[in-house]
Parts: sequence; structure tokens; C-alpha cells
Amino acid sequence: MSYVFDEYDVVVIGAGHAGCEAALACARLSLSTIVFTVSIDSIALMPCNPNIGGTSKGHLVREIDALGGEMGKNIDKTYIQSRMLNLSKGPAVHSLRAQADKQEYSTAMRKVMENTPNLIIKQGEITEILTKDNKVIGVKSFSGAIYHCRAVIICSGTYLNARCIYGDTVHMTGPNGLQAALKLTDSLKSLGVEMFRFKTGTPARIDKRSIDFAKMEEQKGDEKITPFSFTNKPEDIKRDQVSCWLTYTTPRTHEIIRANIDRSPLFSGDIKGTGARYCPSIEDKVVRFADKDRHQVFIEPEGEYTNEMYISGMSSSLPEDVQIQMYRSVPGLENANIVRNAYAIEYDCINPAQLKPTLEFKNIEGLFSAGQFNGSSGYEEAAAQGLIAGINAAMKLLNREPVIIDRSQAYIGVLIDDLITKETKEPYRMMTSRAEYRLLLRQDNADLRLTKIGYKIGLIDEERYNSILKKELDIINEKKRLENVTVGASKEVQELLKSYNSAPLATATTLADLIKRPELNYEMLKSIDPDRKHLPDDVIEQVNINIKYEGYILRQLRQVEQHKKMENKKLPEDLDYNKISGLRIEARQKLEAFRPVSIGQASRISGVSPADISVLMVYLMQYNSKEDNKSRDNNKNG
Repeated sequence: MSYVFDEYDVVVIGAGHAGCEAALACARLSLSTIVFTVSIDSIALMPCNPNIGGTSKGHLVREIDALGGEMGKNIDKTYIQSRMLNLSKGPAVHSLRAQADKQEYSTAMRKVMENTPNLIIKQGEITEILTKDNKVIGVKSFSGAIYHCRAVIICSGTYLNARCIYGDTVHMTGPNGLQAALKLTDSLKSLGVEMFRFKTGTPARIDKRSIDFAKMEEQKGDEKITPFSFTNKPEDIKRDQVSCWLTYTTPRTHEIIRANIDRSPLFSGDIKGTGARYCPSIEDKVVRFADKDRHQVFIEPEGEYTNEMYISGMSSSLPEDVQIQMYRSVPGLENANIVRNAYAIEYDCINPAQLKPTLEFKNIEGLFSAGQFNGSSGYEEAAAQGLIAGINAAMKLLNREPVIIDRSQAYIGVLIDDLITKETKEPYRMMTSRAEYRLLLRQDNADLRLTKIGYKIGLIDEERYNSILKKELDIINEKKRLENVTVGASKEVQELLKSYNSAPLATATTLADLIKRPELNYEMLKSIDPDRKHLPDDVIEQVNINIKYEGYILRQLRQVEQHKKMENKKLPEDLDYNKISGLRIEARQKLEAFRPVSIGQASRISGVSPADISVLMVYLMQYNSKEDNKSRDNNKNG
């Protein structure tokens, strides 16, 4: 029996990292919002690794924060260790990573959600999307309750038809033994949605008391903390940190795995879903990299008040008895007691080529989606999509322009553009190598790139907006000053240069030119720069990077100009590619399937060649010319 229960502007299905950002964005933009979760205790749950950020993922978190999202603020409240990765490399790949107290992270996010105006949390399973004339009108719950709404955002994570597997043990549950969502897939298929079956996995959790840390290398956090949120200062969030530990698999570990590989559902065929190539299980690693005699294993605490330790690098779906042997063959884990077995999880997700850049379905008006449901992996990728889906659902209902982040503006833009234009055959993971303009898209300047957009949307307040304007001005003024301050070959200057093993001056030069030397930086020149004003650390960082990498930055800016010319060449929504002579058959099929919004997006579709793009460009010029002539004729007749 069904009955109408209530009405909202937006229904969000799922309260993981995508669902939280989506719901908060809609509610903060004054839309009545309800978020459904199979368990209120699983809000912002971390079912796998207990950390936020990392290589490229740290960029996403800082971008989420710059746009007005919550993830950065939440990890700043609940981290137990913080590290900036890749400091030996250039600033483009510096990435912040923090270990989280998993329980505290979830609790803190739940508190934010429960105290946000316009937002209601409801425990329950949504089983059906209700539509009329291919337009969303509501949802139906397992109990039969109907909730009318104007937009739905699906953020179901790994719960759709989920099954957890290790060896021949199969549980029809979502992660951590939580209830799976078994009905929604059928509803989506009835609406014509194309579904995939993907797989991910997680390692065992070990009792800390059974670990011999003396056989491992200690991994401490940074002395100087860098916050994820631009609203926080290092001194405000500094706290005592816990250590992680590094150990390695052994030849004995690999021997155990090889001897039991036929019992792994990954290799026996029991697992049908496609796993992530860039996050393989330990049995995958041993088989694929047979020449390696060891692999890194990081032992990470799951929180301050639990003895559970996460065994990063050893996810597995091997049987329980093999897992015990395997983990106990690792130095320091000889007496390990497993608290939770490792397992693989299979789940339903969509082909993201069905989505617009706004993350709205092309063929179902008002239906948006985000996160692992879109074929991606990772908390950070999910949160980024959730925020954009939430923003665009709100923009649609408020009759405002959609927000589309270009791939030259942010990693978020790269993530979404890749998902909707490239054929996703496995869970998509963000990497710095995917961003062609990564020197411009650094994690340190995410606020400068995106805060103004967040302000325009309505998720950034006036005070924060004015703060970014001041920061921009301070950077410009200080860079200009350094380019105009000249120093001569005085004794003081020569001694300073000698102390840093830098070549002496033959003639006078500017402070900016000295900063460009690889061995020097802004701070080192303080003693020969008496007119220097006190500036915040983040301003100094930007000045130093902008001067030191100026040539490379200018080159990428020129590349972005060319990129934007292609992005600005918009393709008509109703374009029939089958009628364009000169296009290859494969290109016609791909263009019809993906329906790109611009020439630029069309050029990134696999199977569309440069020759096809040339044909499209000629056609578009002819099309626009005809449209202009029609417009002039109409004006004359009018």
C-alpha cells in the first residue's frame, strides 16, 4: 500500500560523503531538503580507509572547501595525523592527507547535518523514483511512503544490490554489514538507465594490542599543520598527533597468496564486478607484479579511542583462514588478531555518460547523481560530485544558471568531465596526471580559483569573499614590488648568496630574479629586503610560487586560452550527427551517445578523431551562419 507522506524541494538518497555535500548545498541555498539513509549511524561513514586527502584527492578537498562545502572543515575538526605529501617535488603535486578518527568524523558531520536549517534526515530505503513525462515528481520508500519533490539526487555509494565477499562467504549487505538497497536498481532500469556492476574492497582491521610496532618504521605527522579548510589557521587546529607505521609483505606472504589464489573469488570468477586498476587487492598485486618480492603495508589507527588498526595496502577477498596466515606473515603482525575480516564488495552503479556536466541525467529531468553511484571511487571524488550535483539541483529549482566547473579551473572539473566523456570501464580514481593544467590547479591556490564562484552561488559569505579579494591584491602588490626592488653586488648580498650555495652577483638584479633561482626563496632574502611588510604565510607562498614558476605558469595560461576557445564553441542540443557528412561511423555513434555540449568536450570523447573535429568545426560555422541569417531575416520581417 502506498500513501503520500510529505513534499520537499529536493530528495537526496544516501548520506555518505556525496549525500552530505549534496544535501548541505541544497539546504544552505534555502531549499527544503530531505536526505534518506539506510542507517543514521552511517552518516559520512568511512567504510574503507580512515583518511581524507592524499595525492590529487587533497586538491579535491580544498576545492570543495573553496566552493563552500563541508569536508575540509570536518576533517580539520577530527584529524589525528596530518601530512603534506610529495614535498620533494614541485608545488603542482603537493597534496595534503590526514588520518581521521572515523567515529568522530561521522559524528561531527552528523551534528552539522542535524543542525542545518531546511534539512531533514530520515532513516529508510528508497525503492522507486517517480516520474511523469520523463520528469522527476517524487520517490517511494520501502514502507510505501511517497515523498513528492522537484529534484532527486542519488548518492547511493556501494549499497545498490551490494554483496560482500571473502572466499566462499557471501553476505548480501552493504559495507560494514549495513543493510543493502535491493530495489532501486529495478526502478532505474525501468526508466532506461544503463547500469554497470563494479567492485571495490577493503583490508582487515587488526587489534593494536597484537601488533609488534618495534618491527615497523614509525610514520609521524607534520610539525607544521596545514588546514584543509581555508577558514582555519594552523594554530587553531594544532593538536597532538598519533603515529602510523610502515612494514612490508614478505616472500612468505606471496607464497601463501599464490598457493591459495584459486580460492580467491577475484580469480575463481565468483566476483563479476570490475575493480579499480589503481587500487588493487594484495592478491592482484602479487599476480600482476610477480617480479616484486615485497609491497608496502601501512598500519593506520582508525581513531584515538579504538584499538582497530587499518592494514592499508592489503585489501583482499581471500578466505578467512588464508587471511590469518597472510597477515601473520608480515613483520610486526606475527601474532595479529583480526577484528574485522577483509572483503570485496560488488555493487550497481551507472554509466556516467548518461549525465550532463551538471550531473543531471540527460533523459530524466530533475534526476541528479553523484559519487560511487557514478562509477568513481573514493570519499573525496564522491564529496566533490555531491557538492556539484547539489548546487546544480538548487540552481535548476531556483531558475538560475547551472554551475559547470571547467577542467582548466579545477580538479573537480577534470573529474566530472572525465566521467561524462570517457568510457568508464572501472571505478574512476582521481590522479594528478589526469589534469593537463595541474601547475595552475595546485592545492595551495584552490581558494583563489574557486571562492568567487562559491560566493556567486551563495555558499560563501561576504566576509570570506572580501578576504579573498584582499589576498589577491596583496599577492599582486608584493610580486610587483619584488620585481622593482633592485639589489647590488654588496658584501651583505654576496655573503647571503654564499650561505645558500648560490652564485655571486656580477651586476645588480631584482629580488624577483633572485627568488627564481632554484636554491633560493622569498623567506631567505629577508635580511636584504628591509622594506618588506609583514604578510600572511599563504600570501608569501603564492608570491614565491608565482615568481619561481612564472614562465611555466604563463605557458599553461596560453594553453588554457586555446582550450577555452574550443569550450566556447557550443554544439546545438538537438544536433543530428548522423546527418553530418564527413564524420566517420564510429564518431557519429559516439557523438550521438555522449551528446557533447561543445567542440572541446567532443574532442575528448574516445573514438572521435582530430579529423572528425575538423568536420564538426566546419559544420558548426555553416550552422551558425545559417542561424545568423535567419535571425536577420526575422528582424527585417519584424
